[in-house]
Amino acid sequence: MSEENKGNYSADNIQALEGMEHVRLRPSMYIGDVGLRGLHHLVYEVVDNSIDEAMAGYCDTIHVIINEDNSISVEDNGRGIPTGMHKKEGVSALEVVMTKIGAGGKFDKDTYKVSGGLHGVGVSCVNALSNHLKAEVFRDGKSFIQEYEKGKPVYPVKETGKSDKVGTTVTFTPDDTIFSERTYNYETLSTRLRELSFLNKGLTLTIEDKRNLNEKGETVKETFLSKEGLKEFVQFLDSSREPIIEEVIHIEGEKNGVPVEVALIYNTSYSENIFSYVNNINTHEGGTHLSGFRRGLTGTLKKYAEESGLLDKLKFEISGDDFREGLTAIVSVKVGEPQFEGQTKTKLGNREVNAPVSQAVSQMLTDYLEEHPNDAKTIIQKVILAATARHAARKAREMVQRKTVMSGGGLPGKLSDCSGNDPAECELYLVEGDSAGGTAKQGRDRFFQAILPLRGKILNVEKAMHHKIFENEEIKNMYTALGVRIGTEEDSKALNIEKLRYHKMIIMCDADVDGSHIETLILTFFFRHMRELIEKGYIYIATPPLYLVKKGKKQFYAWDDDQRDKYVQELKGSGNESSVGIQRYKGLGEMNASQLWDTTMNPEFRTLRQITIENFIESDRTFSMLMGDEVPPRREFIEKNAKYANIDT
Repeated sequence: MSEENKGNYSADNIQALEGMEHVRLRPSMYIGDVGLRGLHHLVYEVVDNSIDEAMAGYCDTIHVIINEDNSISVEDNGRGIPTGMHKKEGVSALEVVMTKIGAGGKFDKDTYKVSGGLHGVGVSCVNALSNHLKAEVFRDGKSFIQEYEKGKPVYPVKETGKSDKVGTTVTFTPDDTIFSERTYNYETLSTRLRELSFLNKGLTLTIEDKRNLNEKGETVKETFLSKEGLKEFVQFLDSSREPIIEEVIHIEGEKNGVPVEVALIYNTSYSENIFSYVNNINTHEGGTHLSGFRRGLTGTLKKYAEESGLLDKLKFEISGDDFREGLTAIVSVKVGEPQFEGQTKTKLGNREVNAPVSQAVSQMLTDYLEEHPNDAKTIIQKVILAATARHAARKAREMVQRKTVMSGGGLPGKLSDCSGNDPAECELYLVEGDSAGGTAKQGRDRFFQAILPLRGKILNVEKAMHHKIFENEEIKNMYTALGVRIGTEEDSKALNIEKLRYHKMIIMCDADVDGSHIETLILTFFFRHMRELIEKGYIYIATPPLYLVKKGKKQFYAWDDDQRDKYVQELKGSGNESSVGIQRYKGLGEMNASQLWDTTMNPEFRTLRQITIENFIESDRTFSMLMGDEVPPRREFIEKNAKYANIDT
């Protein structure tokens, strides 16, 4: 702004953006981001409208189609969005729903008592962020249509004829000026639809991908229908774990006006896996419903254990953690006006939900324990084992803590630290093996890059008791190098990252099967014991090149076979008769320090893959399947995905 205009700050300078314009200017405020997550969120918002119809009892089938041009169609057999004239707005109710933020039946308590959708912005937001959207409505024996471009109607609602169908079909194409990546991932969408089928039993959800054909020449298609809801969900989640009780404990009902459904089972693992939902939203930060579940579970089990005399010989107190080890549970509540808190607005804040969930769980468990004394004894024995292991883990953890709180002298001897001390600027490379660690140490930028070599394969935390984890040398070194603390009075597994020394942890392993295994072991550790670091976006995987293609003085690095072939052709066509050499890097140690810096560590040229959690349920299931004891699910996964992987034999 020029000097002479600085004082001209008047009403004319204020840019008033309303509704759809604001969505287009600030899309991340409405859908989270404009990356792949936001792209898929558009589909969820449209599906949520159909789910609301199902929850109100008017829809039993939802069909999602990924069309050949990568547009999306969502069909349902609900009542159909009203098409009559809206008295206040002076246009069709359909146009109001499609073009006004905050409009729709879900804001009328007489229409929908409960509605889903995390952001609550609905289909109008999807319309605003689409190049083109077509809404087709079937109701009252007729069919109607209206189309929009970037949220604006192309024409008023048209009646297109008679129809015996009921429902709504929305087809949209994401705006290419807003979304840089517009290719929908079939697995991401199918995973969410499967989840929704468990959360809404009796509802049929199908997904069809018209971009891909199977071996029979048919479009890829799946149908999800759950008859038992959360009970089946828990069984699905624990398919690769070994249960210690005969059946899933399940309750469904209403307490103090709050619909509550809970399903749980105990298994032989040492991890706690509790997932909570509000109106179909995965509240991965927890909230009042999760607090109520924990209170009901702990109080009921503790009372039973004390009255049964099973704790008489125990010489130390049992904590809440002990009652949840080896537990897989799902808590689902329906709330008319949910209040969300937390960093990602996925933490339920409604206080009135705590007591109903606690009472429901307490009643469910009391009845179950009385009716299944053998299972009750098995659960309490599992709790006692967990308490004993926790007692042993405390000593091991305190040893780690002592080293962590010390000054630089307490850092692991193998750590080659950086000279910078601003965590936001510093990064730690977790490198496979001492040899590669030495090369990385020579090639790094000492100011902001620290190197911690890891010897061999770290402990598989998926199958280890907690005190064993803290006794493992490589894991102790990671805790100490990072500067984090574990354990509070309330939660012995809580992570305190106030003194975290780096905001980038980069896993750097060899590009072979062993390297991939080590990578997965480290990721399992972070997911199970330092998940907050993943959620904050601090965990990355380095991508060293697979090939060096050389001819004379010319050379290129290639990260996949296609790149390799491209460079081979380029060098062959240079007119020089000498042959093209191809070096396959199987290990980081095959590169010298300058090569490792140039390809994998230099921020100007390297490629880092950031680890994010798109779906907590699916992530938990995948780690359990890959790193657990059950072989058949793992074999099936490898057979299904092997064609996409680089596997050395």
